[in-house]
Amino acid sequence: MRFSGKRAAVTGGASGIGRATALRLAGEGAEVWVGDIDDAGGKELAETSNGRIHFQHTDVTQAGDIESLVSAVDAAGGLDVLFNNAGAGGARASIDEITPDEWDRTQALLLRSVALGIRYAAPLMAKRGGGAIVNTSSVSALGSGYAPTAYSVAKAGVLHLTTIAAADLARHRIRVNAVVPGFITTNIFTSTLGLDGEKRDAANAAIGQIAARAQPVQRAGRPEDIAAAVAYLASEDAAFVNGTHILVDGGMLIGQRHSWDESMPSMFSQLEAFAS
Repeated sequence: MRFSGKRAAVTGGASGIGRATALRLAGEGAEVWVGDIDDAGGKELAETSNGRIHFQHTDVTQAGDIESLVSAVDAAGGLDVLFNNAGAGGARASIDEITPDEWDRTQALLLRSVALGIRYAAPLMAKRGGGAIVNTSSVSALGSGYAPTAYSVAKAGVLHLTTIAAADLARHRIRVNAVVPGFITTNIFTSTLGLDGEKRDAANAAIGQIAARAQPVQRAGRPEDIAAAVAYLASEDAAFVNGTHILVDGGMLIGQRHSWDESMPSMFSQLEAFAS
């Protein structure tokens, strides 16, 4: 019960990583406010939580919605934890084809929202003597080929913002860290493609099979894997962890694929074969 007596806000908490994290925090004693544009999913989560989870409609592209969410938690007794998690795939166009509006919408959803979450949460945490903020980044922040360009740039911005915010807020005893998910099976992929119903279910099943072969840990990543890392970073177990990130990717970025996949020959082995 690491969060007994604590109150937390989770954006994008009606499904996927956000939902798993809200359940994890509530399961460890926290009272959780979930913000999302998915009213049906958010209300269902709250109604089945025995009063541990509350839902508030929150569009993180709207500054007033973010401020309202953290203020609601503060009014209930004080904000201790903020998980800036809400997001979607954003614009899929490459840098030579994306429109200015597509770029701006993606950055507003994935980067500006995190900055504003920190902005509005920090004064509330400061008056309580501290708190913990965790932001969702992505492996796409660390290299190309993992996600569309605008999404990847935004997630890289989240990582740098995490470091800078940790420095800014250290004087208030507010820790700021990030979690960096790898291939996690959520609806973010199918929603980006505009799939629903049976097509969504079939695509998710295929994504799960692909994910199981994408990294050394041979299974798809689960929202609960990320929730566990977030709960650690938000807890007093991580009291000496600040301004950094935890990579939760099943080893996807451990090195070149041939280092862990025996079916992939390394450059050295190919040169040896050539020499012989």
